[in-house]
Amino acid sequence: MNLDVTRFFHPVLPSHALRAAPVGVRLAGVPYVLFRNPDGRVGALLDRCPHRHAPLSAGKMTPDGRLQCGYHGWNFDVLGRGVSPTQPELPRCDATALQAVERLGFIWIAARGVGMDTFPDLGVDGFGFAGSYVQRFEAPLHVVLDNFSEDEHTPYVHTRLGWDVSQVGEVEFTAENHDDHTSVVYAAPQRPSRLARLLMLKRGDWFHNSWQTWFDPVRTVYDIHWTQGRDGPPRPVITRTPIFFVPVSDTVTNVVVFTFVKVAVPALTPLLPLIKPAAVVLGWLEVRDDRRFISTVAATPPDLKGMRLGRYDKPLIHNHKLLQRIYWGQPQTHLLSVLKGPVERV
Repeated sequence: MNLDVTRFFHPVLPSHALRAAPVGVRLAGVPYVLFRNPDGRVGALLDRCPHRHAPLSAGKMTPDGRLQCGYHGWNFDVLGRGVSPTQPELPRCDATALQAVERLGFIWIAARGVGMDTFPDLGVDGFGFAGSYVQRFEAPLHVVLDNFSEDEHTPYVHTRLGWDVSQVGEVEFTAENHDDHTSVVYAAPQRPSRLARLLMLKRGDWFHNSWQTWFDPVRTVYDIHWTQGRDGPPRPVITRTPIFFVPVSDTVTNVVVFTFVKVAVPALTPLLPLIKPAAVVLGWLEVRDDRRFISTVAATPPDLKGMRLGRYDKPLIHNHKLLQRIYWGQPQTHLLSVLKGPVERV
């Protein structure tokens, strides 16, 4: 991999995971090190000492808050400015530094010079933050993105939210492809689920899931709500869940989830302290279901060659094109030209 995607902000580590010791992370195959100085400021450097390329993540923090290489003691501040302890007069001792910011319980990194005006807009005005988490998927980025780009697998991989096998004939689906994103809308009966009662759902309710997928960086924002029957009044709980797909390597992708909640009935606002953790737990379980299965399809080729695609796969082909052009910044390929077998035109 080793393609530079630091022109976008990525969430790479939960804030609580960075304490007194430096922590190494990877983004698109490139190693970085995060560390925190006594003032609480986070530094992000290429995990390679400029001296002899030892991993800085194997070093330690000095009493004055500098990251010290464990090999020869070269040390660096949060801006990457370095000093050789044995040759203080030696010039050009700086390490390659990135910018790091903390938001929503995560540390985000991007290249120096990337403006904060490019920080992803999560579109969560009016929602309350419920929590965030990360799950590690043993599969390449495109495979993980494919999984989160369709709900056809819902009755087979999941057991709580969405519909079950007996209700597949009632699923309503639309999808649109755009120049820089895709949008999808699903509606179907909500299957019986004891855990779903935590969100005040009842038998006969309908599940509505709509989302948009963007590529600067790769993320999907899901809006989920329920109604009493297909066209009845809404149930009180509404969730908005931005999910970031962060490539660690060619074969590993971190799925970073931010959950937001609001209630349509103001009188239920006092219940939000109970509803928010319930929404986070339900979401975590659903993502875990995906993670458990995804390794079985990890070898799916990015060109989708030889696959027989159906109507629910409409976003996949376009997502692969946008992933290649916008995120990876690579020349466009025509995926449809390599597909074998009948493909339903969707």
